Amino acid sequence: MKSILITGCNRGIGLGLVKRLVKDQISPKCIMVTCRNLEKSTELQQIAAEHKNVHILQLDVEKTDTFENFAKDVKQLVKDDGLNVLFNNAAYSPKATRIHFVKAEQMLETFSINAVGPLMLTKALLPLLKKAATLNKDQPLGIDRSAVINMSSILGSLSMNDSGGLYPYRCSKAALNMITKSLSIELKEIGILVTAIHPGWVKTDLGGPKAPIEVDDSVDGIINLLKNLSTTHNGLLYSWEGKPLEW
Repeated sequence: MKSILITGCNRGIGLGLVKRLVKDQISPKCIMVTCRNLEKSTELQQIAAEHKNVHILQLDVEKTDTFENFAKDVKQLVKDDGLNVLFNNAAYSPKATRIHFVKAEQMLETFSINAVGPLMLTKALLPLLKKAATLNKDQPLGIDRSAVINMSSILGSLSMNDSGGLYPYRCSKAALNMITKSLSIELKEIGILVTAIHPGWVKTDLGGPKAPIEVDDSVDGIINLLKNLSTTHNGLLYSWEGKPLEW
């Protein structure tokens, strides 16, 4: 894997992935990380200062009209190698839980960030992903060839929903799961693997302080899963521990 682009890296799991990758034996020569506000990305900036293969790019996944220019910036970094891995990690979850509190604006905003954004970003970066897939056609499906990883959630699973509520987040992640499945079918023929990962209930701003899983533990599991991705993972949802989950 020569290159990876991870969205939403200013904090939480995204930041954890960056910290892990710069120390890992598979550390790519080009790690592109995004955040909405560069001024608040002090920890990312420190990492980039210490590791020359880390490049910080500004991106708001809700502003799809910026994706074309963003793709040009990515191309300047990966050059003729193309993009090996797109990791759609950026996400949003409003506080609304039950039907009496949910608002249409929350549904639309969450759907825009968690589902529409990843799909349209994948579309914008598809030429670079396809380039890497073609250049590495001797490699099997996986991160050494070309892959799109969507950070989903068990909360988007229809069959595993036994508590209800959380309408904006659940619905947006269910949509992302369908996007993952459709992309996996369409892109497999050009050598691009697509899969979805549930990171667990993690102690982040989104997961809250009561979450049972530490960021480092979730990230270790995710990186291990990335290293072992193959054709069998295409179009499916997996836990951070590498276990297949029901849609």
